Amino acid sequence: MNAVQITDVATPERLGTPEAADFEAAIAVRTAVNAHDSGTNDEARPPEEMLATWRKQEHEPKRMLLARENGVAVARGVVEYRLGEAADTAWLHVEVLPEHRGRGIGRAMAERLLEIAAADGKTKAIVYAPSWRIGGARLDAPTGFGDVPADTAETRLLLSLGFRLEQVERGSRLPLPLDRALLERVRDEAAQAAGPDYRTHRWGDHTPERWQSDLAHLLTRMSTDAPSAGLDEGEDPWTVERLLEDELLEAEGPRTGFTAAVEHVPSGTLVAFTSLYAPAELDRPVDQEDTIVLREHRGHRLGMLVKAENLLALDEQRPGHPAVVTYNAEENRHMLAVNEALGFVPFVYEGAWRKDL
Repeated sequence: MNAVQITDVATPERLGTPEAADFEAAIAVRTAVNAHDSGTNDEARPPEEMLATWRKQEHEPKRMLLARENGVAVARGVVEYRLGEAADTAWLHVEVLPEHRGRGIGRAMAERLLEIAAADGKTKAIVYAPSWRIGGARLDAPTGFGDVPADTAETRLLLSLGFRLEQVERGSRLPLPLDRALLERVRDEAAQAAGPDYRTHRWGDHTPERWQSDLAHLLTRMSTDAPSAGLDEGEDPWTVERLLEDELLEAEGPRTGFTAAVEHVPSGTLVAFTSLYAPAELDRPVDQEDTIVLREHRGHRLGMLVKAENLLALDEQRPGHPAVVTYNAEENRHMLAVNEALGFVPFVYEGAWRKDL
């Protein structure tokens, strides 16, 4: 390996400027790596889209590093933090261009990220590593659900750095368009099963004031109610102020948000919600992001109800996207059953790895 320089990447105010060169180079690495490894452009994110995410620093502090060899960008690294109970954790991510792999660049970047996390007082690191290989020797998740390849570059590197596999996540893809009449029937059947104590609401990029506090509570519960195996990721607190800031920063980017939620009529509070984010380009898939049904309201088909409602909103307002993409823990059978019934099919599995620092 020739001399590789690893430097911090500043988040620019605007793209297309000299100050934005490193940021744009790092996002280009991300795009190239994902396209090569997945064989699709489904995970491509233009710099305009990524810039909105990187401006979320107050509640989601993060650093991006760029590795250059002889002046050429060859790898990207990310370390992310949270507040609240999750403040002891660092989430790490490393991407190396395929033509520069096998020469120690990924290890050098990973070690630098671990050094940063330890220096910032974090006590554990978590890595979500996609594994595209099918077949061969497998490493089982301790949850009893899912496995990853036992002998790939990412598995060997993580094991050598002292990480242990804790969980497997499934990436699923729902081809679009759906049969609208069928989707309406699924929604109506779920609503009938839920009964008159539950009703749905929809909105776009900005949460109505009436529901802001409830949605902040649901987002907080996302960090505690979703299965996390031995990752022990801790509560990530959301407030109305954080929600409004997040929506403001998202609105600066090119994505369009769709939210559907379920109100528990007797209490007048939201007990379930799901969000979709549609990119500006119609040839790219839509991201299915957070979905939760509060534990105390499960068993009423609210997961199916809220997802079908939001897919109908997407079909009405932004038809033409090729698919919806989502990720779930393999042991999250409640949500996977909903996804499978709607037509989602697996396309990748991610290992969720932990290292105590």
